[in-house]
Amino acid sequence: MLAFQRFERRHGLHPLFLCLFLTTCFWLSAAVQAQQAKLPTEEVTVRTADGTQHVFVTEMAMTREQQADGMMFRTEMAPNEGMLFIFPQPRRASFWMRNTLIPLDMVFVRQNGRIANIVANATPQTDTSRRSQGRVKAVFEIPGGRAAELGIRAGDLIIHPAFGG
Repeated sequence: MLAFQRFERRHGLHPLFLCLFLTTCFWLSAAVQAQQAKLPTEEVTVRTADGTQHVFVTEMAMTREQQADGMMFRTEMAPNEGMLFIFPQPRRASFWMRNTLIPLDMVFVRQNGRIANIVANATPQTDTSRRSQGRVKAVFEIPGGRAAELGIRAGDLIIHPAFGG
């Protein structure tokens, strides 16, 4: 016990408090790493109006939990990476970026694979609702500004088996 008392006097921290603090830090770090764990990937191709095709290595957010986590706490996304959220039924979709740390382009995709609308460069760490124009089957998230860089627009085609392609 004398050693604990000396530690407490010398460092101003009770050893049990220090142990609890370090354990909490470890679990929080593990939680963030789990959030950043990549999901299984598939290729998603975007065909623009002029016939140009852009291939993205895409994480598939298929379950409710995966879709709820999405890109939260991610600190980077390569230029040709994406995340695809496929819904069981077409619906009006709304996304926010509360715990998302990087800007994203949100590409809202109709059941036939056509892009309904794009919300470009969605501001990170906000609760602003970004909505689809009409009912969509999926949302395809890519790095912020990438759609404009590649000339991807509403009406272009997303090619993936989820859309019959």
